[in-house]
Amino acid sequence: MIGFDYGTSNCSVAIMANGKPEIVPLLGANTQHIDDNSQKAIRSEYKTIASNLYAPDRNIICHWLHQQLKGEQKDLFKSERSAQLQKGQGALRELNFDGISTDLVFGKAALNKYLEDPEEGYYIKSPKSFLGASGLAPIQIQLFEDIVAAMMSNIKTLTEQNLQREVTQTVIGRPINFQGLHGEESNRQAINVLTNAAKRVGFKDVEFQYEPVAAGFEYEASLQKETRVLVVDIGGGTSDCSMLLMGPEYQAKTCRVNSLLAHSGVRVAGNDFDIQLALQGIMPALGMNGLLKTGKPIPTSSFYQALAINNINEQTLFYSAQNRRDLVQLSRDVQEQAMIERLIKVHDHKLSYQLVNAAEQAKITLSEQDQYTINLNDISENLSTETNKEMLRSANQRTLSSIGELMHSAVNQAQCQPEVIFVTGGTAKSPVLSEFLQQQMPNIPIVVGDHFGSVTSGLARWAETIYR
Repeated sequence: MIGFDYGTSNCSVAIMANGKPEIVPLLGANTQHIDDNSQKAIRSEYKTIASNLYAPDRNIICHWLHQQLKGEQKDLFKSERSAQLQKGQGALRELNFDGISTDLVFGKAALNKYLEDPEEGYYIKSPKSFLGASGLAPIQIQLFEDIVAAMMSNIKTLTEQNLQREVTQTVIGRPINFQGLHGEESNRQAINVLTNAAKRVGFKDVEFQYEPVAAGFEYEASLQKETRVLVVDIGGGTSDCSMLLMGPEYQAKTCRVNSLLAHSGVRVAGNDFDIQLALQGIMPALGMNGLLKTGKPIPTSSFYQALAINNINEQTLFYSAQNRRDLVQLSRDVQEQAMIERLIKVHDHKLSYQLVNAAEQAKITLSEQDQYTINLNDISENLSTETNKEMLRSANQRTLSSIGELMHSAVNQAQCQPEVIFVTGGTAKSPVLSEFLQQQMPNIPIVVGDHFGSVTSGLARWAETIYR
């Protein structure tokens, strides 16, 4: 049995070993018989896989997944995806004829493959962000299910190779809400996609646990008495808060409904920090905040659409033929034509992920440095922009406010104050966010957990509780 954090930014797996959770290294390191300090160093490099996938052709995903499946699932998949598999066969022949590899690529290697030539292949980052999206056609839901299943298949295979045994039981983490719109309908859609994908690739027993609750389980193991804990989980795609009663007397319970005092979640998190920083730190170099020849400001919608990698509709609008025609006309109407030509290049070369990735790297570096230079040579030779912590802070005032409202909403629901705030999630590493969280409830102590491991470890604890 495993705890499986299928995250927006990263995926990781944990098992229970001698009563303690242990992260399973997925990228080539075996930590058995290694001292604790060495394990921590190894895990920091090997314990997660970035939630990215690259395919030489979108139709190859279905074909690749079919090759991984076994028995009844393989036959069922063939009957359900016959049309897609036919397209996959056609794409396979063309790629083989051109001498192009037909393998899928996962994790950071997928990002590197995309960056080699953004115009070629099919790249997706953070598919979890789309699972609750409203208005998806059945064929789109099938595609996302196949993408998720392919990623899960890869992770399941790596886990089993490391553990040297088959894994058929899992607890998968889930946010409080996958999507801001259509609440429970969106949640059901996302859970169905995850469940179908997990069972497709060989998990026989699949259960879910709220991510902030799972993170709280890991902190609970350190408590000596009943404590009211506000768990704040700031991930890549969602921010979630849960107010829980925790302590030794709760750890063995298989039902925690009575100890869950409140929970709240919004689709605002690390990706939004990256997009907002890119808007303020990169897009002015592509014409945003410029002027038309009439003296009026340039409309900003295309600049946002170019960066909205977690919004299918906005990306579809940006990359439409009509929008390209509009951008060409806009370049004739502005005072600085060369600026808008850079935005047209983003459209033509499909550079959205590249821009957001550049902002993400700036955000990460700004957690340790005061300034960072973003290189934009792929858009224009010798082009770069400067970013700093103050820009990161000001760009994300609205995002920070949403997280603050989330915390206070959980406290109001619970009708009591927490005794401690437990913070986890990769985005929580940012000092800008840390300062903001402390300001929200200044008299309550903050405990910072493992930014990337608390949820996974808690899911492993819950898996042991319900499956033993």
